[in-house]
Amino acid sequence: MTSKETRPNAVVSLYPELDEGVLAQVVQALRTGDTSALAPARAAEVDAAREAATFRDGVRVPVGEGVELDAALWLHNGEGPHPLIVMPSPWAKQGWTVYAVQAMRFARRGYHVLAYTARGFGESGGEVEVAGEADIADGIKALDHLVSEAGGPGAIGRVGFLGDSYGSGISQLVAAEDPRVHAVVALSTWGDLGEAFYENNTRHVAAVRTLLGAAATARLSARTQKAFDDVLANENVEETLRWAASRSPYHRAEKLNDRQVPVLFAQAWHETLFPGNQTLKMFNALSGPKRLLWSIGDHSGPEMTGILGLPNRIWQDAHRWFDRHLLEVGGDENGDEAAAAAFDEESGAEDQVVSEVMWGRALESRPTWHAATGTPERFYLTGPADGARDGGLLDKPADGLHTTFTTGTDTPATVADQILVTGYAELAGLPKAYRTGKIDRNAAGVWTSAPLPSRHQLRGVPRLRVTVAADTADALFVAYLFDVNALGIARIITHAPYTLLGAADTPTAVDLALQVTGYDVKAGHRLMLVLDSVDPFYGGPADETPGTITVTSPDEDPSYLEIPLS
Repeated sequence: MTSKETRPNAVVSLYPELDEGVLAQVVQALRTGDTSALAPARAAEVDAAREAATFRDGVRVPVGEGVELDAALWLHNGEGPHPLIVMPSPWAKQGWTVYAVQAMRFARRGYHVLAYTARGFGESGGEVEVAGEADIADGIKALDHLVSEAGGPGAIGRVGFLGDSYGSGISQLVAAEDPRVHAVVALSTWGDLGEAFYENNTRHVAAVRTLLGAAATARLSARTQKAFDDVLANENVEETLRWAASRSPYHRAEKLNDRQVPVLFAQAWHETLFPGNQTLKMFNALSGPKRLLWSIGDHSGPEMTGILGLPNRIWQDAHRWFDRHLLEVGGDENGDEAAAAAFDEESGAEDQVVSEVMWGRALESRPTWHAATGTPERFYLTGPADGARDGGLLDKPADGLHTTFTTGTDTPATVADQILVTGYAELAGLPKAYRTGKIDRNAAGVWTSAPLPSRHQLRGVPRLRVTVAADTADALFVAYLFDVNALGIARIITHAPYTLLGAADTPTAVDLALQVTGYDVKAGHRLMLVLDSVDPFYGGPADETPGTITVTSPDEDPSYLEIPLS
């Protein structure tokens, strides 16, 4: 693959189930007042919004150097001051219209709202800079524009930024740099963009190709194109990581902490664009008010029904978050006391972590991440018992582990069938089924526990400590943790990739954090750990000559899987 990989010809949507027609009808009705194309409940909502606020689309926000951003504006008609919300668009050709329904709802509740399309997308000018300094400056200019339209600094209340996907990262970065921002909502977001592109020395090639496909009609800057090309071509890694660091809220967390900016995060367990651990790292770096919502699914899927105007707990929480931290009573800097009281009455409203557990869909609310995380329990990797073809996961080490598998061949152990789409199936209650018997044991190492005597509740970040040796200079392996029923049919719990660099024939002890999870394994099911060397989601080493990987468990440093159990 060359460093100048061509961009996809077809547009890929990060919102595969988004009904653009619904959003277009809402925008048209807001513009004209003609609600005849809408369902009765939506028509009534639009009528109420038009009565409460003045709507204007086709707004042009000048941001300098001849660049203007396409935007829409909702100005509440009631006596002020009113709090403000700025909504930078997702990484999508639809631009600000993705927010049409929710922006309308915020306006009805008393907010002035400006939603805009990020530079390089849609009708906005400029080029895509991937949340670079120009995007941060754009967010600040968008806020300036909203302040001006609302009547100036004396006529406004507190300020919030809300974004989904791309807009969520921009929102965090603007809040870090602009002291006027009092609260943030970041949905399907990132904390460390470098980790989202390179995890454990491993390139996230499927994610980068998907982002390129979703930006097929956008105008990427030369620097942006180079960064994506370099990931795909496995070139200039350190340069790309420096590029990503300046675009990562994690590296500006102290600025948010200095002002104790409240941040609400929402993330999917099986997120394939911005994996959960890097968002969790950002969450744990913050010392101010914060909240983290975990859900079943993949990128932007859990909040999709709310984008379309249907009931959605994530968007409900977003509204409560801003009501609590932005609404004012007589200039009271502590916020609207009535709104805060209503927020607190909700179950778990004060808790920092709310998790939708796979697969019962129950919600668990915990006061802190520490309280949400289970107690580590170790399962040691052992060699096969007599008559068994797989190694074991036992409660104590055993002698004789020496498992070798060939590299370069894929197995049915994969992250997902298709990026985003598999996660939407999970949302519908249809998780991917893996037939574990079809995993070629010559191309994978497999270790299985005994049937579990009771339900195991995995809460947190599973970790793998394993000694591996490859006979090639560089070698990729992917670790998958499965829940296997009595018929040998599995569901994926979590996974993580790892690339050994420059360690040919040298046994290396690897500490690998699998992606964070909230998963219940039923009594009688087994845990299965699989290591193989190929996954379409990840890029392998530059030299992909087939070889072997050998897993051992030295007496002085035994190999084990550690899972957090509550």
